Amino acid sequence: MNLILLGAPGAGKGTRAALIAAEYQIPHISTGDIFRQNIKEGTSVGLKAKAYMDQGKLVPDEVVIELVQSRLIKEDCKNGYLLDGFPRTLPQAEALDKITHIDVVIDVVADADLLAKRISGRRVCANAACGASYHVETYGGSVCGKCGGSVVQRDDDREEVFLARLAVYDAQTAPLVNYYAAKGILKAVDGLKNPPEAVRVLRAFEESKM
Repeated sequence: MNLILLGAPGAGKGTRAALIAAEYQIPHISTGDIFRQNIKEGTSVGLKAKAYMDQGKLVPDEVVIELVQSRLIKEDCKNGYLLDGFPRTLPQAEALDKITHIDVVIDVVADADLLAKRISGRRVCANAACGASYHVETYGGSVCGKCGGSVVQRDDDREEVFLARLAVYDAQTAPLVNYYAAKGILKAVDGLKNPPEAVRVLRAFEESKM
């Protein structure tokens, strides 16, 4: 199964990605991981990406696509993969269609107001070695219960910052939702429901194609 996972920041993609990857025994591939690995290995395309990143510029689509393509030809992808964070734009989706076949696109959907409440209430342990996560609705303390570190709000979890990120995501992703829906391969799951629902939706889709 070749899969794409779409979803707004804070919608719960990470949890669902882990479940899906384990269920289908396929790698969970994020663009961030691809960038870091290629830069670490000093590949030619990794160095291209780094040159843009070091200047604070967005990495052009053609370089991102080259990075993704180089990852999809690796041995662990021979039985499928789960793409997370790519494609982000319609041109990227169209380019992806030229290099591979996508079976299903999972769109993790959640109400924007509820997402803002979830994210703006999130607090994390400032100790990088710990990173425990809390929410103000269930924990109002300032000391981490796991390691004793300080519990803080990340800058990108502030409501105004999160809403700005959400607006960018919506602007970029709306065309993708329509694009994959038109192909008949888009399946929506509720980001506020239990994460295993995503696996059940995929299994039902497979059965419908038999």
